[in-house]
Amino acid sequence: MPGAWLCSCWGGRVLPLLLAYVCYLLLGATIFQLLEKQAEAQSRNEFQLEKLRFLENYTCLDQWALEQFVQVIMEAWVKGVNPKGNSTNPSNWDFGSSFFFAGTVVTTIGYGNLAPSTEAGQVFCVFYALLGIPLNVIFLNNLGTGLRAHLATIERWEDQPRRSQLLRVLGLALFLTLGTLVILIFPPMVFSHVEGWSFGEGFYFAFITLSTIGFGDYVVGTDPSKHYISVYRSLAAIWILLGLAWLALILPLGPLLLHRCCQLWLLSRGLGVKDGAAPDSSGLPRPQKIPISS
Repeated sequence: MPGAWLCSCWGGRVLPLLLAYVCYLLLGATIFQLLEKQAEAQSRNEFQLEKLRFLENYTCLDQWALEQFVQVIMEAWVKGVNPKGNSTNPSNWDFGSSFFFAGTVVTTIGYGNLAPSTEAGQVFCVFYALLGIPLNVIFLNNLGTGLRAHLATIERWEDQPRRSQLLRVLGLALFLTLGTLVILIFPPMVFSHVEGWSFGEGFYFAFITLSTIGFGDYVVGTDPSKHYISVYRSLAAIWILLGLAWLALILPLGPLLLHRCCQLWLLSRGLGVKDGAAPDSSGLPRPQKIPISS
């Protein structure tokens, strides 16, 4: 009966996952509140004190005029204009910055520090995203599909001697390590140096970006006191695309490599092999095949 199957599916899989999901959200909300609420209250109080000191130093201004000026600053910030510096600040819509913005649209990062302010720009952004987001998903999916087709040869590793299997696993691990350094370690170091961040802040920006969370609290190329090269933000956009592609490559590869390492370790200990497995040329039984999901 369809009703019975639905109840069984809900009780057997969906309900536990739903409970775990809700509990995870509640846990995150509790910890974020404990960590951030007091700091927010402190920042709010410090800001109010600064406004009072400003009014004391400039008696020609009253509270209403100051609030109006703060409102102008907030509106400028929402429109992507950095209130620091002057009118000679680099444009947020030069080609490099526009290329960076286009990348954040199709990857759904959406930092929130910059958005189209004209009606024509907003309309174009909608249609651009409608086409660009599926294109980005198709591109990343095709990368993953191509990798899975290539990794299908790993299922035949058990046909080779154990030493050859070990060399292949070590080569794969080295490939993953070097790629991770190039995509996830070196770029945060560069961003930290250029932007004046700590490495922790640079790595935080890299993770928030490549996970497509995109809070917008850290964004490259937005400090008006710094002089960036003209292609800086374009290079950052290319790094984002390469980083997302790298994640699409390694996500199916990591569990497979871990499983293969466990199998080789068990073989070296003479454990974990099913009865009836054919021995390889070294005299040890061959590991069972690892199915690769399509």
